[in-house]
Amino acid sequence: MSPPLLKVSGLKKHFTGRAGVPVKAVDDVSFEIMEGQTLGLVGESGCGKSTTGRSVLRLIEPTAGTVEFMGQDLMTLRAEPLRRMRRNMQMVFQDPFASLNPRMTIGEVLEEPLIVHDLFDRPTRKRKVAEMLERVGLSQSYASRHPHEFSGGQRQRVGIARAIITQPKLVVADEAVSALDVSIQAQILNLLKDLQQELGLTYLFISHDLAVIRHVSERIGVMYLGRLVETGPCDSIYRDPKHPYTQALLSAIPREHPDEVRQRIVLQGSIPNPAAPPDGCHFHPRCTSCMEVCKTVAPAPTEIAPGQFVTCHLYR
Repeated sequence: MSPPLLKVSGLKKHFTGRAGVPVKAVDDVSFEIMEGQTLGLVGESGCGKSTTGRSVLRLIEPTAGTVEFMGQDLMTLRAEPLRRMRRNMQMVFQDPFASLNPRMTIGEVLEEPLIVHDLFDRPTRKRKVAEMLERVGLSQSYASRHPHEFSGGQRQRVGIARAIITQPKLVVADEAVSALDVSIQAQILNLLKDLQQELGLTYLFISHDLAVIRHVSERIGVMYLGRLVETGPCDSIYRDPKHPYTQALLSAIPREHPDEVRQRIVLQGSIPNPAAPPDGCHFHPRCTSCMEVCKTVAPAPTEIAPGQFVTCHLYR
């Protein structure tokens, strides 16, 4: 079996809050993504999903942990080797307008990564830009326009084109469709899936929308307060979620048919302050299955089925 394209081990990112109190945005997260696969990272707002994605790419520097990409530990790379590696790992941001320079034409936006990485001569770069616009469903004539002249869906297509124009291996999509209308979301998701098949892309897809995650992912990681509580194949988790938090999330998905019977699990309370997380299992103050051990001992991941891991004392 081939090694994973991306292997994240013990990833931590702590920020300094008020009065110097550390905020554990990402707290000991580990996962793997095989080449050509999509891992969907899901959880409530503030759980650390986006910070995880940015830490993996070293857009923000992790506090601890290792990130092995294409067999190299990204944490050990200095500025120039890391810059060269960035050709192979790109990001699609949530806000397609804020992520595009309003002073640059779309052609300049797409050509910039090729210039930064010293790829091709100028005529070839212009041709690549035109080809990439066509590939994401936009006309070549749009290259002379500016970002404000486009709709949100069109701007996100530009963002996707910019991410893949260097022919990367890994793309981190951070809430890439959450700012779009539902009808446009479907178009962008289908575009991402088509590009994955055509180019052999690997995705880390971050979203709070469980329906979106199910549509694009082979594997899912569920985050709560900086920690992964459950990871596994998409079908297994949606069919039979094990962690109480995952069960609660999935119970909130709207029914697909009026006759469908589903027990709604309503969580009590709110997400604890990440600057002062609960001892033991972070989820225990809201968990209906809480035991005494949950209040003092943090559970370790347990493999309950091939490839499915649950971080919960119920399965130890």
